[in-house]
Amino acid sequence: MKKNKKRKWILPVSAVFLFNIASGVCAAENENVLEEAEIHVFIAASLENAFKDIIVAYQEKQPEITVIYNADSSGILQHQIEEGYECDLFFSADVTQMEILDQEGFVQEGTRRDLLCNEVVLISAKGSGTKVTGIENLDQAESMALADGSVPVGKYTREALVRAGILETKEDASEISTGEIMDTLGIEINECSNVSKVREAVKEGSCEVGTVYYTDAYSVKEDVDILEHISQELTGKIIYPIARIENEEAEEEQKKAADDFYQFLQSNEVMDIFEEYLYLPYQAK
Repeated sequence: MKKNKKRKWILPVSAVFLFNIASGVCAAENENVLEEAEIHVFIAASLENAFKDIIVAYQEKQPEITVIYNADSSGILQHQIEEGYECDLFFSADVTQMEILDQEGFVQEGTRRDLLCNEVVLISAKGSGTKVTGIENLDQAESMALADGSVPVGKYTREALVRAGILETKEDASEISTGEIMDTLGIEINECSNVSKVREAVKEGSCEVGTVYYTDAYSVKEDVDILEHISQELTGKIIYPIARIENEEAEEEQKKAADDFYQFLQSNEVMDIFEEYLYLPYQAK
């Protein structure tokens, strides 16, 4: 059953951006141009750079559609959807949050698609002089930036440390606290609320090392070095699913626009943009 909660507007925070880019496309020249509407898209923080290009490309086709996106950790976004914040489409960095929302009735039936793959890397700022070469000798770092266990990249990092024999096994690696990891490694850890904050902490040099997605490292490649590409045998497969979210407050034009943008995200044009940012298309086996 779908939830019958009244949607709330998201408060103006730095993670939310409004795009209404002027376009030379004339509605009279394109019979497929949609009428004016505004859609709300929740995306994992690691997708933000690619999404800026995607929205520009979309509004060249649909100049009357304003895309409002909210970029944060997938866990935070999941909770915001559960709390009733207005959302038309969710693009997660992990299947867990999508599965929970699906079970709770927030996902429109038949719209979930596993779209992208990524990998976790260990990074340090260029010229940091770190002695760390990979997760096997993380204990040689002075400090580490690490996303908390509710954030997908934080969960994947914990899973890797468990499978590498560095942390004690737990049924759910995401429940391993930052304090437990600090005690095991004997280093200072700055717990971060999303992957972008991990990236910036390492880039700025406030933390010696950190784990982010390969795509995040690539976005600041002039400022960081990749110390290790962490094997998916350790992290598990990293899948980015998308889905349309039930929005009972949406009017017909908003629903049409959300459906159109959902289809656009699966187009070859968008997959080419993701490829530029080193995302890989998900291949079901």
